[in-house]
Amino acid sequence: MKPVQYFSDEYLEQTRNATHEQILNYLEQFRLMQARSINKTPAKSKLISMKVPEDLLSTFKAKCETENLKYQTQIKVLMKQWLS
Repeated sequence: MKPVQYFSDEYLEQTRNATHEQILNYLEQFRLMQARSINKTPAKSKLISMKVPEDLLSTFKAKCETENLKYQTQIKVLMKQWLS
């Protein structure tokens, strides 16, 4: 059984103000992501840079290490879970 997803008032307001183009772009990107996972074709990756508090990153890396997981892979897993 999947848990119920709740949205903040801020998020709902943001989505109400989305343009048709933004909505279509989101839906198309989601469709492509789903098609890749069904067909098992690897998606093209993009290098990004982001700031993360040092204590959060070191704790996240340590937890991944204890579970024998690569931390960057785990970040991608969490991103995919959040989108579904």
